[in-house]
Amino acid sequence: MKTKELYSGKAKTIYRTDNPEQMIADFRDSLTAFDGKKKSEASKKGYYNAQISRKLFEMLEAEGIRTHYIDMVSDTEMLVDALEIILIEVIPRNIAAGSITRTYPIKEGTRFEKPVIVLDYKSDEHGDPMLNEDIAVTMGIATYEEIAHIREMALKINALLTDYLYSKDLILVDFKLEFGRKDGEIVLADEISCDTCRLWDKTTGKSLDKDVFRFGGGDVTSTYEEVARRLVPEIF
Repeated sequence: MKTKELYSGKAKTIYRTDNPEQMIADFRDSLTAFDGKKKSEASKKGYYNAQISRKLFEMLEAEGIRTHYIDMVSDTEMLVDALEIILIEVIPRNIAAGSITRTYPIKEGTRFEKPVIVLDYKSDEHGDPMLNEDIAVTMGIATYEEIAHIREMALKINALLTDYLYSKDLILVDFKLEFGRKDGEIVLADEISCDTCRLWDKTTGKSLDKDVFRFGGGDVTSTYEEVARRLVPEIF
């Protein structure tokens, strides 16, 4: 049973439950971009993100990736394991887009021979700066062994998602992952959705993710609905 609100983020609210080992993540219709400078709401956005995340977590679990996902308790509320979150955002990049093309002389649309794994410090206060292993270890965020394991997991997840999404006519350009500790094990956390993935239509190259909100490229609800229809057609 949901009890006290623990934390309200940019797109989800986390609640405690009567089981201290479990929490509920409530996916909201909130939209933010550019470090919270741009804000809005989109009808059913939380619903589509929750259902897409559920489906992708289930797929990854079936492939041997442990996630924090337990079950859905409503259309937008996900029951998850309580984790000790590791303050690293892990971004596997398959094609150059977004910030990497603004920071480095890499042309948008460049396909990397191998996925590029970017590590950022998860901190709104510090603007989510890029990390390397030495800085992460010095700050006490994770050990070298944990970071190596996280990279290995991220590469496996990337390979699984890339193939799965391509089968649904979606190109996985890049995406954000978060991890936590549970009983001495590294566990995939957070969500995998249109908010956290950069997705392009395989045929047209059209953006099917939060970029439509960032750059005014279309209607968010219809965009997220399109992805949901490909990945979770059973909810329609």
